Parts: sequence; structure tokens; C-alpha cells
Amino acid sequence: MILAKVLGTVVSTRKDPGLSGLKLLLAREVDGAFEPAGNMVVAVDAVGAGVGEIVLIAAGSSARLTEATQDRPVDHVICGIIDAVEIDGADVYLKSAGLQR
Repeated sequence: MILAKVLGTVVSTRKDPGLSGLKLLLAREVDGAFEPAGNMVVAVDAVGAGVGEIVLIAAGSSARLTEATQDRPVDHVICGIIDAVEIDGADVYLKSAGLQR
């Protein structure tokens, strides 16, 4: 799984019918300090994520295992919105407090 930050939305009026009705978001992987580090991906939003949120992304064949993406042509799916991250007993990310180490 990948931690990423949602950057924006992707709109595609012409696409495979298997993608119809799915919300597409642009996200970029983040590092341990929650700074951009890595690839940008287009991911199907299965949980109602929004711009600026830190999310959990499943990739590859696992991306097709959510209710929203079952048997659809997707390679990345946002399957969780991160509320908190703790490392060595210390909170390094708290969504509610805007805390980032």
C-alpha cells in the first residue's frame, strides 16, 4: 500500500465503460515527512477523499478488490483516508490537528 496526498481531480469524458461512474483523483506518493516523493497516479476514489487529504492507495490487482472497483480496469484505488500516523510511540501525522512531523 502507498501513502499519498490528493492533489486534484481527473475528468475523462471518453473512457472504457468499466470506468463510468467512478471518481478519479490525482495523487502523489509522500515520504515519511509527508512531503511529495514519488510518482503521481490517477486513482479511483472508493472512500470519498478530497483534495489535500493523506490517503491509503492499493495498487495492482489489489486495486480491483474494493466494492467500487470489482472487475473494473483500474490499477490504483484510494481505499482509506488517513486520520493518524504514529511512529515509535509519537504521533507524526494527525489529520484533525494538521500535525505533520
